[in-house]
Amino acid sequence: MWIVELAFDDDPARLAARPAHREKLTALHERGVVRIAGPLAGDTGAVIIFDVPGRAELDSLMAGDPYFGTAGVTVERVREWNPFLA
Repeated sequence: MWIVELAFDDDPARLAARPAHREKLTALHERGVVRIAGPLAGDTGAVIIFDVPGRAELDSLMAGDPYFGTAGVTVERVREWNPFLA
């Protein structure tokens, strides 16, 4: 699994792109690829947990979602995660 941490600023492009991004995440959640996702308190960022086997798959998913390159959205950190409880 992978943890993707995002940071947000006030650029209006982010809010314009968010509905399409959420639709993509919802479809991925229905397939079991996104386990959990949501904004941090105060809408200063977000955390998304992806269940894919490798970084290449994660990068492909992120490249297919223009939100990750939208002004106002910064990918702060990507970490591989090995939970023992799910």
